[in-house]
Amino acid sequence: MAGSHKVVAGFWAVCTRTTSDKCCELLLPTTIIFLVLVSRFVARMLSKSLIALALTAAGRVIGQLTPSTVYQPPDPTSGYGSSLSASTQWSNLLGNMLWFYEAQRSGRLPSDNRVSWRNDSCLTDGQEYGVDLTGGYYDAGGQSNSKLLVIKTDHDTSDYIKATYPLAFSIFSVCWGANTYGDGYANANQTAYLDQMLRWGLDWLMKAHPGPNTVYIQAGDDSVDNNYWGGDQDIPSPRPVWQVNSTITGTDIAARMAAAFASCSALYNGFSITPSTSKPAPLSNSTYASTLLNHATQLYSLSQQTPLQTYTTAIPGVDWAYASSSYQDEQALAAVMMSVAATAGGATSSSSPTPQSYLDTATDMWSSDKLNQDVVLNWDSVSPAVPILLTQIASLGNSNLHPSGGSSKWQGESETYLDRVVNENGRGYLTKGGLLWYSGDSDLASLNPAMNAAMLLFIYAPMATSSSKTSQYQSFAQGQWDYALGKNPMSAPYVVGSNPNSPTNPHDAKSSGGSDIDNIDTSPVNSTHILYGAAVGGPNSNDQFWNIRSDWPETEVALDYNAPFLTLAAYSVLKATDPPFYTSLAPGVYAEAKPGGMPCDPAFPCKSHGGLSTAAKIVLAVVITVVGLIIAGLLACFLVRAKRGRKRSLL
Repeated sequence: MAGSHKVVAGFWAVCTRTTSDKCCELLLPTTIIFLVLVSRFVARMLSKSLIALALTAAGRVIGQLTPSTVYQPPDPTSGYGSSLSASTQWSNLLGNMLWFYEAQRSGRLPSDNRVSWRNDSCLTDGQEYGVDLTGGYYDAGGQSNSKLLVIKTDHDTSDYIKATYPLAFSIFSVCWGANTYGDGYANANQTAYLDQMLRWGLDWLMKAHPGPNTVYIQAGDDSVDNNYWGGDQDIPSPRPVWQVNSTITGTDIAARMAAAFASCSALYNGFSITPSTSKPAPLSNSTYASTLLNHATQLYSLSQQTPLQTYTTAIPGVDWAYASSSYQDEQALAAVMMSVAATAGGATSSSSPTPQSYLDTATDMWSSDKLNQDVVLNWDSVSPAVPILLTQIASLGNSNLHPSGGSSKWQGESETYLDRVVNENGRGYLTKGGLLWYSGDSDLASLNPAMNAAMLLFIYAPMATSSSKTSQYQSFAQGQWDYALGKNPMSAPYVVGSNPNSPTNPHDAKSSGGSDIDNIDTSPVNSTHILYGAAVGGPNSNDQFWNIRSDWPETEVALDYNAPFLTLAAYSVLKATDPPFYTSLAPGVYAEAKPGGMPCDPAFPCKSHGGLSTAAKIVLAVVITVVGLIIAGLLACFLVRAKRGRKRSLL
């Protein structure tokens, strides 16, 4: 009501000039009541608008970096030939992969948005539940990221859910990579875009953690999303949200978010975990780092509350796009990252809790929960990252950080895992074309386990116990990285827009320009927009790739698919002397190598092409065997009777 007395005085002056004092005396109370009501309404609306604007522009308020020049992805034809230097090619790849995250933004887009065909969208997420969950990233994963090999519904996802669990994994991974190979981002002139990418995700994760004991898991219903294919202006609503808290606990998701916030807090504090390899990306902002650490600390405490359980156990009956399988690995990772973030934030041996106490918790959990398993690193399983991080920490020589057993202990744990990978004496094996394959994990996104393994190998290799192991790890990792960039039987670089042979029909509704859910492969035939920098799911176990939009196991894109690619690209900017392999691939070589027929996977079950499914083949084999046995039995009876008949005739 500031200044309202002036309004009333003005009203009285005008009123007495034009009407009687008695009339004014009657009108004045009504006017005052009207002004009070209007001012309250305006104040309420203004408050909501200012809060929304503050949250949308939170990064800028806390010193978000601004690019010195605007980067836009070059035409895919620039990815062939030698007209550009190796460093420029690697920088473009890194820039394109950051651009992909911008194409996945939800909410009110900023004025410097680079993706011209994207629009403001989902501006009321969470409103019905009294929480602001606008912003963040569309996941683009849907059920195709499920750890179980399942057949999806007839209509595939258009990827507009926002899922906290895989986003937190992606953010953790990117911050870890940016800490390890930060100079790569700086050399590529992509630091400001890294800052924007991280903050857009981190600021939304803060919204998803509105109080110490509350975490919002997902915005949007996957089962509804599965039945929509179209642009960002007609996304189905309502969009329900789910939460865990101190009563309905979600140990895994609280720990996962704690690890993400802690990993990025260390990065924004400029604390290096690999000083001999590279400096962290130059994002230093102690205010923002402190905010992240505060969220991490609260979430870590929440992850310790009982009952200890996964969020999918806590909230049954929901068709979760990302059904978590465990929480112990998440707790161990969170404890490791909390030790680093606390140290980066200035904690010492006299702090409470101490950085060392976090480390002790992590190492105890590693042993008691037997976490050194033959599993992949992905959105559901993070244990392979733990010993490698502990080796990095042990190598620092920091007085506040002493992992139990020292460097040798964690080198041994790391190499036990990595030797299984490179020697193929575990679950993983190489396809004929050279791709690392894990049955059950690679079937729905073959490149993801392989690229995460390559990232782990590159990060760990300089710390290996021998130079021969260093070379072996780096060589294996480079082989996987080269495979993804076109050195494969298809001659296809599996990053959209990087080369003329890159996938042209990623499973993405926004860039496709189509809206006919029953004909997503032909409406339109070619995607309207190029989704630059998107890493697709990848080929099948026979190294075949069909480039079909509806074939989601091969052409799906997702936040977590791109995460290891960012780190590998930053590594390459920093270390590579040769350009990406795809620069040697002339236009048309994929078309020559493309297989005939159709895929045989959950999106295209074999039986739909006139062939027999595995089950049908088994049934047919059983039938043939039984019929064969019956025929053989009848023939034997016939022969026995014939023999007896001959004997009788002789008598």
